[in-house]
Amino acid sequence: MRLILYAVLVLLTAFSLPVAAMDYRLGSGDIVHISVYDHPELLMDARVDEQGKINFPLIGGVPVAGETASTAQKLIEDRLAQGGFLKNPQVNVIVKQYRSKQVAVLGQVNHPGKYPLESTSTVTDLLAQAGGVTLAGADNLILIHQQDGKSQRVRIDTQSLFQGGQFDLNHQVSDGDVIYVPRAPVFYIYGEVQKPGAYRLEKNMNVMQALSLGGGITQRGTQRGIQIRRRGADGRPITLNAVLTAPVLEDDVVYVKESLF
Repeated sequence: MRLILYAVLVLLTAFSLPVAAMDYRLGSGDIVHISVYDHPELLMDARVDEQGKINFPLIGGVPVAGETASTAQKLIEDRLAQGGFLKNPQVNVIVKQYRSKQVAVLGQVNHPGKYPLESTSTVTDLLAQAGGVTLAGADNLILIHQQDGKSQRVRIDTQSLFQGGQFDLNHQVSDGDVIYVPRAPVFYIYGEVQKPGAYRLEKNMNVMQALSLGGGITQRGTQRGIQIRRRGADGRPITLNAVLTAPVLEDDVVYVKESLF
């Protein structure tokens, strides 16, 4: 009866795992939890070493790198049986910590670095591990995905993902992928404004909205003296007289002149 209950528990554990978790291939650094029915003395956590092996009582090193949890447990069962240590051993292997596969999260996140990849990790999972996007982060990110030895760049609109509920943008990530959050575009306000300085450029921003971020025009300033200074297509600086509805572009300088009267 206990053997039947153990088998049922193993089956329930297996069916509760996502398909990707069952297909996960072990690698160096991963930690697995191993149990053997009716042999509590063999219960243990084991780390896959640099040679891709785990050390298990009675049978020593077992090469598990590249194996799934189910094929790894079959290897252990076979060695226990073939060595004459146990008769019909029932082994269960569960991946406890995923450490062999990593994804780099870089750019404007609170804790950039490399993070372990779990079986079904997505873009949002990795962003959460990295502490989220900083205030200086852009409204989009770049996923550099490795597939068949080639790199593919996918740009993801994070506003659509987080606020618009477009969960199809929440790509599953793979070993060696890179998530990069660029710095948000900025513009500058100078001259006769209350709070001159650099500001985050929002989508479709115009001069009126830009001035409101800068606290508005001072008493000495004038709406008739607003200029936008930017670089033209040839890279040369140009100066434009601007109205309040004029669009503001990345790296623009909005300058408010002093009134002559």
